[in-house]
Amino acid sequence: MTADNEDLRALIRTVPDFPKPGIQFRDITTLLLDAQGFATTIERLAERIDGKPDLIAGTEARGFIFAAALAHKLGTGLLLIRKYGKLPGETIAEEYALEYGSDRLAMHVDACAPGARVELVDDLIATGGTALAAARLIRRAGGEITGASFLIELPELGGADLLRGDGMEVKSLVAY
Repeated sequence: MTADNEDLRALIRTVPDFPKPGIQFRDITTLLLDAQGFATTIERLAERIDGKPDLIAGTEARGFIFAAALAHKLGTGLLLIRKYGKLPGETIAEEYALEYGSDRLAMHVDACAPGARVELVDDLIATGGTALAAARLIRRAGGEITGASFLIELPELGGADLLRGDGMEVKSLVAY
């Protein structure tokens, strides 16, 4: 993150005590309402991606927004990583830990060709569990993770460090 992204930070609303007391929710809907802010976000994310990946992978649901726009900007395909049970046809799934319990992500078994270069994209990196599960799915299909790009990073929660420890280059525009 660099100081030049203060314009984007100004477009992200902080909602105190949501969804529970003590949480500072970073609301991206205010940035999405600003056409120039959203366009600038996509431009800056695109500038940070080295080379041209074959696919941009977005995780459900807000990650789809940024991944779709970034795939369009870069002229790549879009790989959707969904909550388990949401995709028709044959899928592969990956379980990951939540604060209390677990969840599963899935993708179509044929969505990522072996050797495909894939950039993982989401709106926010917190603990990293979702992103790591998505990366595992892509790798199981034979894809190569080129990096992970986020609008927002919450460094104190350690997710970006978790991904770096897994060999991923992590890029974010704004840290809180």
